[in-house]
Amino acid sequence: MSEARFDPVFLHRKHFIDQITCLDEIFDVLDEWPEDKRGLAYDTLLKACRDTANGRFPLSAARENFRRFLKMSGVLEGGPKFDRVLSDQNIGNA
Repeated sequence: MSEARFDPVFLHRKHFIDQITCLDEIFDVLDEWPEDKRGLAYDTLLKACRDTANGRFPLSAARENFRRFLKMSGVLEGGPKFDRVLSDQNIGNA
């Protein structure tokens, strides 16, 4: 697989933000994705990433599809789930 890096995509996980910067890291996220949350969008993204790894799909397009997938799933930094998590935190006032 290519070691080419791209501008980071930030993924909100349980207690931290994960920075994804290459195709291998996208594959890691997809491997860890809950099986009950996989569907057509997941399958389409996985195929696009496999095609990218084989040189048949541009890395920039795979990155954008991954970003859209995270946004649709509500775990892209800045998405609704991320904003809700931040607003639920009581910072500075214990």
